[in-house]
Amino acid sequence: MTQHARNKEPDTALGASAGIDARDRDVTRGRGRRLEILGLTLAAGAGVLFVVRPEFYEAGVHIFATRMASLVH
Repeated sequence: MTQHARNKEPDTALGASAGIDARDRDVTRGRGRRLEILGLTLAAGAGVLFVVRPEFYEAGVHIFATRMASLVH
């Protein structure tokens, strides 16, 4: 999955996280992994829903437009 890396600054006392010896960068693992999987699952489900039942998106756009129009008036 996604790994976040940041450059170490000479004045900081940051070491490699999780006991990893990474030269010139600090790699953090395991942060946000569940959220990333949840996001990918939701995106895949929305894509499948768009292909299988496109009328749901039409109804959603209609509801959104109707509520935005009611806010304007």
